[in-house]
Amino acid sequence: MSRNCAISLQGHVPWVRHPDQPQSLEEDWFHSSVLETYLPLLDVLFRLREENIPWELTLTLSSTLLAMMENRLMKRRTLSYIDRTIRLCAEEVERGDQTGFRAQASVYLERLQHLRGLYFGQWQGDILNALRDLRDSGHLEITASAATNGLLPLLMRTPEAVLAQVRTGIRQYVQLFGRMPRGFFLPECAYAPALSRLLKKEGLEWTMVEEHGLTQSPHADGAFPYVPGRTSDGLIVFGRDHGSSSQVWSADEGYPGDERYRDFIRDVGLEAPMENLKQYLGGSGQRQFTGLKYFRASRNGNESELYDFDLAATSADEHAAHFVSSRGAQLAALEASAVEDPIVVCAFDADLFGHWWYEGTEFLEQVFRKAATRGDFQFTTPSHYIAGGNLLEKALPQASPVSSSWGEGGYFETWMTPENNWIYPELQKRADQLRRMVEMLEENMKALPDAVVELRKRCLSQMTRELLLAQSSDWAFLMRTDASRPYAETRTRQHLANFDEVRAIGMQFSANDRLDELEKKTPIFPDIPWNIFEPYEDQDG
Repeated sequence: MSRNCAISLQGHVPWVRHPDQPQSLEEDWFHSSVLETYLPLLDVLFRLREENIPWELTLTLSSTLLAMMENRLMKRRTLSYIDRTIRLCAEEVERGDQTGFRAQASVYLERLQHLRGLYFGQWQGDILNALRDLRDSGHLEITASAATNGLLPLLMRTPEAVLAQVRTGIRQYVQLFGRMPRGFFLPECAYAPALSRLLKKEGLEWTMVEEHGLTQSPHADGAFPYVPGRTSDGLIVFGRDHGSSSQVWSADEGYPGDERYRDFIRDVGLEAPMENLKQYLGGSGQRQFTGLKYFRASRNGNESELYDFDLAATSADEHAAHFVSSRGAQLAALEASAVEDPIVVCAFDADLFGHWWYEGTEFLEQVFRKAATRGDFQFTTPSHYIAGGNLLEKALPQASPVSSSWGEGGYFETWMTPENNWIYPELQKRADQLRRMVEMLEENMKALPDAVVELRKRCLSQMTRELLLAQSSDWAFLMRTDASRPYAETRTRQHLANFDEVRAIGMQFSANDRLDELEKKTPIFPDIPWNIFEPYEDQDG
């Protein structure tokens, strides 16, 4: 008998590359995720490995995030963003006598310089190579996901659209990591029954669903979600444990709500005099988060209290001890109730750690350290758990997960509101057009001149890129907030308009400069097959 806990982080940033602008707020979303989440996380994981502290972790990085991480321009701009933040922080230290924040700014400056040294010095800007190193030592399982974080259940009316999201994500994973993924993380943990067969046919072994996706399914096994099940298609399905996961991510009932932690909202970029921010903002005049925050969440009346790094570290240590103790007791109780080899799966958005919850990476480090000391359960990954129990051959409880997600309400309401539900007929219309155009080219290829065939292949590849980017669930999510709605709507409509423009070009007999321009503007998935939208029914043959 073994007791297992699997921590899974899902990292995603939408495609926000703006090469025509030297600095943009949206592109800074990506740079801040590197600086605030992935560099601190890698720092922790390498330190634990060097000290021989046992740990295992599952990490999913979306294809858009991977594409930006490996892009040369984005690497240079990430370094520029770090240097820009360091300059602002150094100025904050100099202004410390007037502001009263010298102590906090000095700690930030030292941390930023350390992270810059890791990024530019130790890893030469190659985060993916650092991740491969941790994978190759057996500590990290890296899984694949959909191409642009499309919410797959809402794209199912055109199955080719789902297949394109899945296949493109797998293709890029293989190109970057040199092997087939064993697992596949569904964007927003959003599942629909039709996905089981599709994922299994693409060579995947396992996926993950929300706890209620398993426990509310017909004939659910009593041990769900603490043992995986197998669908009739042969796909192994793990259930995310809601209780232990919410213990970490919930700001209301979870650890991040502790008043000793840092206040996310009160940021230098929102509160400092504009003259102090001119260089950092690049003259845009648009305030934004900088990551420099001087206050903790607690308040004394209407006044915020200054952030205390040592006090926050004590809180992270206490919460790590509580989490490890709770998982040990939970797994012991499961074993006592005759659940064989129980596994508790805790899954989170990666940017909870370091970005939204500044102390989150420190919490994670202490979790691994304390679990190693206790020794009453082990951390694992889904693939290691499957291999250790020989589950590919072993009988598992039958699983028939129901439609579900980890969004608000547990289903798909977040992405189907009055603000955003207009997008799905538009996406479906173009998916159907793309499928028909691929089919027509396949049927008429021999009768067309070679130059026309090549032009239409280029157009179909570019139409696929534009449609995949329009399908990103981020745009629907951001349309629910007034501040982000204009950008999200603009991005969606622009990709749809680009699709229509390229479709018109494809009906011509010669290429033009506009096609070249659009290909250069969206260099994501450069070798995507022109026929990835071929009719899904033909895949069975």
